Parts: sequence; structure tokens; C-alpha cells
Amino acid sequence: MYSCRFDTPLGQMVAAAENQKLVGLWFMGQKHFPKNWEQWVEKEEEPVFKALREWLQGYFKGENPVCTILLQPEGTDFQRKVWKHLLEIPYGSTSTYGEISRKVAAEMGKATMSAQAVGGAIGRNPISIIIPCHRVIGSGKALTGYAGGLDKKEALLRLEGLKEL
Repeated sequence: MYSCRFDTPLGQMVAAAENQKLVGLWFMGQKHFPKNWEQWVEKEEEPVFKALREWLQGYFKGENPVCTILLQPEGTDFQRKVWKHLLEIPYGSTSTYGEISRKVAAEMGKATMSAQAVGGAIGRNPISIIIPCHRVIGSGKALTGYAGGLDKKEALLRLEGLKEL
């Protein structure tokens, strides 16, 4: 496992990659931050990290860069289903926990799905920003739950042009 640190306008981030696929991108010290990250080999010059650095620079300039980085988030089948739906939320848009739960339920052939279960999976998203868990809000546009902190969630949404928060 290789790692790299990135300084962003919202604080330092740590990325992890394996076999040239991004497996993690976390704000330093966020909830669910990997405990063993300091044991990973730091290799800033890995191609996946160069591509990520360019993507992050564009993103934090307010652009909507196309992500060509291969993603390999590690999680349960259920979590990966939820994260797949996060990738469908367009830049500058939001979805709700309830909307995501309805989509996951339909995909799994179920009539309903617990929004709390979906929220738990969203909170475990290991690739912040690129898998845009920050675009999921509560009903009534309430800003709830973000492993990196609600201040970062709000800043990311404002960066993407959302004014009504």
C-alpha cells in the first residue's frame, strides 16, 4: 500500500493506492481515518497520485474535473452499492439519504431500505470528494453527517456552487 499527503484549502489529506488504483482519500484525522496509515510506503511520484494531485487542484479551483483515476474502495457489497449511487450525483447537485435508500432498495429488489443503513455506508466512504458523499444531505436540505466535519461538507458544496445551504 502506497500513500501520499496533499495540502488542500480545507486541510491536509492522505491518499492510499494499491496496484495503481486509489483505495482511499481522507481528510487528516477524520472519522474512520485508517489507523495504520503511517505504516504505508509514502510514494508521492506514483502515477495515481500525480493524477490525483491534478484532479484535486482543478477541483479546489472550482472546476469540475473529469476523474480518470481508477477507484477501488474497500467495503462490503452493500457499501459498494451505496457508493456507486454516490458517483451518480452530478457536480453541484445534492441528493438525500432517503433518495439514495430508495435507489439501493430498488437495485436490491426490496420495497424499502433503511436510510440509516445507507447513511452508515455513506459515512464509511473511503474516497472523500471523488466519491461525493458530501453531496448527500438530510431531508429539508439539512446538512447532516460528514466524516470530515460539517464545516468541510458545507465548504465543498459551496465550492460546487450551491448557495442555498
